[in-house]
Amino acid sequence: MHPVRLTVSDDRRRSRLTVFFRLLLVLPHLVWLAGWTLVAEVVAIANWIAVVINAESPPVLHEFLARYVRYATHVFAFLFMAANPFPGFVGRPGYPVDLEFAPRERQSRLSAAFRLLLAIPAAILASLVGVFFLRFGLILLTAAGIWLAALILGRAPRGLRDLAAWALGYSAQASAYVLLVTGRYPDSHPDRLLGEQTLPYHPVRMRVEDDLRRSRLTTFFRLLLAFPHLFWLIIWGVVAAVAAIVNWFAALIVGRSPRVLHRFLAAYIRYTSQVYAFLFLVAGPFPGFVGHEAGSPVTAVVDGPTGQRRLVTLFRPFLVVPALLLWTALGLLLVPVAVGGWFVGLGRGRMPSGLRALGASLIRYGAQVQAYSLVVTDRYPSSSPTLRSELQP
Repeated sequence: MHPVRLTVSDDRRRSRLTVFFRLLLVLPHLVWLAGWTLVAEVVAIANWIAVVINAESPPVLHEFLARYVRYATHVFAFLFMAANPFPGFVGRPGYPVDLEFAPRERQSRLSAAFRLLLAIPAAILASLVGVFFLRFGLILLTAAGIWLAALILGRAPRGLRDLAAWALGYSAQASAYVLLVTGRYPDSHPDRLLGEQTLPYHPVRMRVEDDLRRSRLTTFFRLLLAFPHLFWLIIWGVVAAVAAIVNWFAALIVGRSPRVLHRFLAAYIRYTSQVYAFLFLVAGPFPGFVGHEAGSPVTAVVDGPTGQRRLVTLFRPFLVVPALLLWTALGLLLVPVAVGGWFVGLGRGRMPSGLRALGASLIRYGAQVQAYSLVVTDRYPSSSPTLRSELQP
């Protein structure tokens, strides 16, 4: 278990009044956080010297920096609507999106000496997804979605709340690593960060049976090896677009996808997930070309056809737009996943489990967006990054 653990007890209820004025309400915290950050930078230098010399943080410095990271997480959880209550100003535990810190631990002096250099990959990912020393990433988009949904429904969507909480948790671990609160590298694995959460049933899920081993030779030439699949995927995509139009009309008339169209489009969704998994090093073996479920150890699983609501089907081209916008942003995260996996794969012959799980989660969301847009299912895509999913009830 990571020494910096995210805990989420938020009930997703949101006050429309405080949501509407959230940016105004958070201003005192942002001013206080800016001042605390200046002090924390000075304390971090002292802590760095102490760890390099003694291999351990002094208790008072460790406690101060841990409180700073926790307080920053509370503030940004409130600002980006991952949580609802107005936070306190001293970083005490108990907030709905909170952090638990393990006791102080001894750290490698060599790792501490080069901490800023070692932290660069984690800092880049944290900047892309969450909040890293006042640089905001993908969490801005999730906050916009939560803001709009909360004003209408009075609740935060489960997927967006989980995505925001994951981004904050990873950012907190990255900050704790840079500040030498812990010597453990940040863990991007969504299931380990979010704990024992399980997604409600969705007819499109991910099956991940990859063993993390990577051939250095195929890793080095991965982009070149993926070209035949990318070419075939484009051709298949053109045919799938035509089939989707026919499927849309059929679902409007009979209230479900015809079995033959469902099988064809499900195979296309599986094949797309397998190509992405291979291209971005989320899976190791070269996939097949026909979209069989056994074609890759990392693949989308698509259940059989079920009834679809005609009204939802009629407005599907409009309803899918928010999911497509989010997938456009999330899909870009596959690039740092692949770059990190490429370097580690060449060096160690393995894919980091955190990056593999994050990549699989991103591909799963893309597969659900595909299934919704192609009228394979009328279940809306879940943006929660966790991979655990309930089976069909």
